[in-house]
Amino acid sequence: MIDDQKEQLISYMKGRGLLKSPRLEQALRLIDRQDFIDATHIDQAYHDHPLSIGFGQTISQPSTVVFMLEQLDIEIGDKVLDVGSGSGWQTALLAYLVGDSGKVIGMEILPELIRRSKEVLQQYNFDHVQIIHGDGYDGFSLSAPYDKIIVAAASHEIPTSLMHQLKIGGRMIIPVGQGNQSLVLLEKISNDRFQKRTFPGFIFVPLVKT
Repeated sequence: MIDDQKEQLISYMKGRGLLKSPRLEQALRLIDRQDFIDATHIDQAYHDHPLSIGFGQTISQPSTVVFMLEQLDIEIGDKVLDVGSGSGWQTALLAYLVGDSGKVIGMEILPELIRRSKEVLQQYNFDHVQIIHGDGYDGFSLSAPYDKIIVAAASHEIPTSLMHQLKIGGRMIIPVGQGNQSLVLLEKISNDRFQKRTFPGFIFVPLVKT
C-alpha cells in the first residue's frame, strides 16, 4: 500500500515536470518519508502536502522539496549545508545525492528534532552527514565554503552570512518573505556578485532565530 502511494507520488511529480533527475528519483524510492514523520501521519506519508513534526515545524511538501533539489542540481561530491533540517528527510535525500565522497551538514535549532533526526539517519548508515545545533541565520562557517545551500524555512531577507559561506560557482535556494513567499535561487558569480531567480507562490514556516 505504502509502496503504491510512493510510486503514485513519483509518477505525479514526473508528470508535472518537477522530477527530472534519475538519481533524485532513486533517492525518493530508497529514502522513506514515513521514517521521518510522526506515527499518527503514516497514512499520509506519500501525500503531496506538508506534515507537522511537532514544535510548530513541518516536513515539507514532497513536490516542493523536489523542486528545490532540482534547482540546486546537486552533484556527487558536493558539500551541502541544509538549514532547518527538521526531522531529516531532506537531509537524507541530500546525503544520497552527494554520495560517500560528499558531505551534508544539517542545521537545526530545536534539540528534540536534532535527536530524532540523528536516530533515523543512523538507520541509513550515512557516515558523511553531520547534524548540528545552531542558528540558521548564521550558517556554519567552520565547514564553509559550500557547493550548495538549501534553506527549509522562510527569512525576511537572505542572510548575508549564508551568502558569504557559498562557494563561487555554488547555488543557494531559500524562501523569502512573509505570508505567501517566493523561493529565491542564487548562483554566486564572484565574491560580491550573484545571479538571482525568483519563483513565487510558496509557503514555509519561519526561520527561527535565537
